[in-house]
Amino acid sequence: MWIFYLERLLICLKIFYEDNHLLVVEKDYNMLCQSDNTGDINLLDELKKYVKNKYNKPNNVYIGLVHRLDRPVGGIMVFARTSKAASRLSKLIREHNMKKIYLLVCHGKFNEISGQYNDKILKQDDFKSIISDKGKESLLYYRVLDYNKDKDESLVMVDLVSGRHHQIRVEFSYHGHPIVGDNLYGKCERVPISLYCYRIEFIHPTLKNKMDFCNIPNYSSFCDFNIKELLK
Repeated sequence: MWIFYLERLLICLKIFYEDNHLLVVEKDYNMLCQSDNTGDINLLDELKKYVKNKYNKPNNVYIGLVHRLDRPVGGIMVFARTSKAASRLSKLIREHNMKKIYLLVCHGKFNEISGQYNDKILKQDDFKSIISDKGKESLLYYRVLDYNKDKDESLVMVDLVSGRHHQIRVEFSYHGHPIVGDNLYGKCERVPISLYCYRIEFIHPTLKNKMDFCNIPNYSSFCDFNIKELLK
């Protein structure tokens, strides 16, 4: 991984991989994936500036957004640098062939060390999602890595199969385990949301070799789990 500092923007781009077809980067907590009506800095535009500056591109730079992370959520993201790569990466995602693994800290103790959530999720007009018979089928698998009895918190790994709106957040809340720091679906807490896409695996859209990227989040400021040891 290397870090590129964009002057006057006070933002560091953490880049895990780069070639002519794609970029693999970290989205920081509370950063937009793409522009919205707030006008806040977003990752898509910053990557365009990065490529334009690095390669002295005279015209507009193409960067394809093929998947998203919620604004409060951090983690690894893949962006396309060509339309061909964007099309092929989007196809991988539609066919559930891009593996995305998350780490989260949530409230409560689980009865089982592993399991799955397979609920129907409905996105509402206020951009919040609910569990409803009118919603779309969703699926994720989870495995509990550790439990902190003093804080009544669990460290959980999630294999996200489908990608519904706010899926992990709404399902864990619905099943009695709201994510620490998730003020929308859980308690009002003054800590960053402890939901992070820490691993992504996929087949390169043109080279056809397996790509596997991993980055462990730093939850040390508000939780006591030794994540690096637990993931060995």
